[in-house]
Amino acid sequence: MCSLTLTRNIKLTIEYDGTAYHGWQSQKNTVAVQDVISSAICRLTDEKCSLTGSSRTDRGVHAFGQVASFKTESQIPAERIAFALNSMLPEDIVIKKSEEVDMDFHARFCAKGKTYKYLIYNFIFPSALLRYRAYHVSYPLDVEAMKQASQYFLGTHDFFAFSATGSSAKTTVRTINSVSIRGSQGDGSHDFPMEVARTVPLTSLEISGDGFLYNMVRIIAGTLIEVGSGKIKPTDIAGIIDGRDRKKAGKTAPAHGLYLVEVNY
Repeated sequence: MCSLTLTRNIKLTIEYDGTAYHGWQSQKNTVAVQDVISSAICRLTDEKCSLTGSSRTDRGVHAFGQVASFKTESQIPAERIAFALNSMLPEDIVIKKSEEVDMDFHARFCAKGKTYKYLIYNFIFPSALLRYRAYHVSYPLDVEAMKQASQYFLGTHDFFAFSATGSSAKTTVRTINSVSIRGSQGDGSHDFPMEVARTVPLTSLEISGDGFLYNMVRIIAGTLIEVGSGKIKPTDIAGIIDGRDRKKAGKTAPAHGLYLVEVNY
């Protein structure tokens, strides 16, 4: 390995299926997405690679738009790095774009906001094709109630009730800029009509904010599922936020329904 002064900063936009990996972040005795990409960069550039990601997605979480950056002395044209890395990576990890950025760009610390999507497969039977890509909920969900409840998350709040233990965040205050719920049963129907059975009965939550606490999106998703099932009223959400009591919120939805969609800079 060479030990030259690194003079270029490369930004990668990455898509991956997180099923086979122990999350993004490199850890001992596991295989993480970061490990696989770092190894490919090391082989490509013949340099020791320090790859920084924008988000430490958990085991089983997927990404449409994870962002990472690394510094290099390599003179490979920035836009060609994606082509080269994709020829070395497994099929469940794809570099969608590679570009040169300013040397002070940092994938994590320069991020201004993120967008996540959570997918729910809402049908009486599970899906053979989506078993690792959407959370199966077998009972009908009242999508309209979920939409009403989702609006209480908008704005700046203390989201302590929607964070998991073990978080190292200095503050639990976050700002949510947009929330949307879309369902194949958009009228909030409490049955499964045949026309839905012939399509893909997905209900999705998409949420954007300046940042998210550990498991925050998954807890919000779990809470909205309980709203959809009638266990929690839409109007209860404001009180749960203000009460800062994790036990009042819903369960943490499984990781495999979660996608990192976009990181804003």
